[in-house]
Amino acid sequence: MARITRRRFAQVTAAIATGSVLENSTSAAQPITRNGDSHMKLSLAAYSFHRLLTQSWPQPRGEAGSMTLLDFIDFCAEQNLDGCELTSYYFPAGPPDLSIPNLNKIPYTSKLFKNLPSAPERVVPHEFLMQVKERTFRLGLDISGTAIGNDFCVPDGEDREIQLQMTRQWIDYAATMGAPVIRIFAGQVPKGETEAVALDRCVAGINQSVAYAAERGVVLALENHGGITATPEQLLAIVERVDDSPWFGVNFDSGNFHTADPYASLEMIAPYAVNAQIKVSIHPEGGERMKADLGRIVDILKSSGYRGYVVLEYEEKTDPHESIPPLLDELRALIS
Repeated sequence: MARITRRRFAQVTAAIATGSVLENSTSAAQPITRNGDSHMKLSLAAYSFHRLLTQSWPQPRGEAGSMTLLDFIDFCAEQNLDGCELTSYYFPAGPPDLSIPNLNKIPYTSKLFKNLPSAPERVVPHEFLMQVKERTFRLGLDISGTAIGNDFCVPDGEDREIQLQMTRQWIDYAATMGAPVIRIFAGQVPKGETEAVALDRCVAGINQSVAYAAERGVVLALENHGGITATPEQLLAIVERVDDSPWFGVNFDSGNFHTADPYASLEMIAPYAVNAQIKVSIHPEGGERMKADLGRIVDILKSSGYRGYVVLEYEEKTDPHESIPPLLDELRALIS
């Protein structure tokens, strides 16, 4: 079990006392067991170039961008990074090649995908996955992970099966490329329903998906990404109901808590982190964007004993080609 500070103990105790976090059990997901001192490597999320990359997954969106995912990989190598995070949205997608094993297919007949082209199925070509794997290896880069935009709060039926099947599909893709972790979302409370019901569905969806991920050797990292994970108490209420598995943990996103004290919120989830996403802004109480204290964020990770990737996700409006390199230099110095 991870080292837990007095502050962390007090926070969790208070949350349980107020009913904010469900009571833990021997089968619930536990804080990550750390081996040795904190150690971090540096990566960059493809989403940092979201205005320049062509989005093809799960459906085409907008006009063709000026960059491809392969261009992004080259940029990461030019920055002498340890890894690159290849966000699912920017993989090319098309009709399936039924001769390739382990590529689950998603029938896009749901109202969730009503704007899709008429093609009933879309998959990432196996050849492209192999091209990515070969290119990153030859450039000395790890694929630190990938990310999908799932929603496990939707009710039973076709829409929910699509979410579960999409998750399985990307677990297969991650295993094929050698990506060790996938960032996943919890989702939003459907209109007219309660958060309690949505939470039950989310936990069930995570447990189903983690069972498959374990078979394929891929970790699923639940991100604090609004919805029913908008606060640390909400996130931990999910985490502490998920079955205990070494293939599940939290994606620590430093910019997504819009609480009164985002840093205190991050301290609460750091013991569960298996992946860390770093943003350069915070939004206390959902208010005006403020410059984040990157040193303080890295210290929170170090105090929890975190070992793994620190992934810069740049969301500011300035040119990422110019703004990202100095930020990487700053993070590189902080994690060393």
